[in-house]
Amino acid sequence: MIHWLFYQSLILRIAGAAVLSFLIVILMGPRMIRWLIKRKLGDRPEFDHANLNELTRHKSNTPTMGGILMVVGIFVSVLVFGDLSNTYIRMGLLALLWLSILGGVDDWLKLRRASGAGTRDGLKSWEKILFQIGLAVLLAVFMRTYAQYSEPARRFYFPFKADPIELSAFAYVLITVLTMVGSSNAVNLTDGMDGLAAGCTAIVTGVFLIMAWVVGNRSWAGWLHMPQIGDSAEMTILCASMMGACLGFLWYNAHPAQVFMGDTGSLPLGGLLGFIAVVTRQELLLMLAGGVFVMEAGSVVLQVGYFKLTKPKGGVQGKRLFRVAPIHHHFHLGGWAESKVVIRFWLLCLIFAALALATLKLR
Repeated sequence: MIHWLFYQSLILRIAGAAVLSFLIVILMGPRMIRWLIKRKLGDRPEFDHANLNELTRHKSNTPTMGGILMVVGIFVSVLVFGDLSNTYIRMGLLALLWLSILGGVDDWLKLRRASGAGTRDGLKSWEKILFQIGLAVLLAVFMRTYAQYSEPARRFYFPFKADPIELSAFAYVLITVLTMVGSSNAVNLTDGMDGLAAGCTAIVTGVFLIMAWVVGNRSWAGWLHMPQIGDSAEMTILCASMMGACLGFLWYNAHPAQVFMGDTGSLPLGGLLGFIAVVTRQELLLMLAGGVFVMEAGSVVLQVGYFKLTKPKGGVQGKRLFRVAPIHHHFHLGGWAESKVVIRFWLLCLIFAALALATLKLR
């Protein structure tokens, strides 16, 4: 492994992982897109809103399941530049494969449905969440049980204060489940416009690359009043691989998109962000750095909840807080061009990322 050649130079391995994953996605992209088109793996945007369906009609038959590109890029880059003896790295790869297979099955069922061959519109929500919870519980129990990893798992840290609080085993598992499942589905909901999810994920992953580097270094962690977590510096390789893959995917996913990532890409990207936040003990910071993802998921929860609360007994229609959810479509229907929505959300994501990094000093 190249890891052993550059063992003393983490920054070289970080750069190498980012560049390699970027190049893998760039070089594989054209062939993968042609294969997806040949297999007629193109989705049809279908929303419960006639005007939005009209706005997105031009996207019909654009190939999806392009998340395979990112999964391959991340996996190969981590194998080449990562330390496979590091348990966090092995768990990260498990999460990547687990969630990409889950997302791939969901995409495949949706595409068969779109072609008239399927029996339902992808996996049911509870089925996806059940498998996501299963993964999160498995990883949480392992980290809480094994002595080498159990010490960080016994405390919960806040972005704006140095002193943590003690966690019970149940509380730790619950927090891990909420973080990983919530993050995975939030990125999935954000993936609704050309380049939106990939760009925001690259920015947020950059924040956690810095966080993993800091908490993995005893002197830096002590200076900034952050937890010092042994072996967590290796998570920077996973972060760098994710950033490179997202930027490479943007080459083909930027407006007008040649390919969509689908659940095959969005579920593992979000799940890995949640896993990295758990490892670095920065679960709350993920909510700040990933403010755009919180907005997207929150808009769906508010829309559905308000619709049900205002639905009259025996009636069909309730009231809506937004024109449509997730919220990026609300602005699209309001007259913003899709590219303008995406760029403005990227800017918001950069602001949230800067605020997250500012908490390092505020501690």
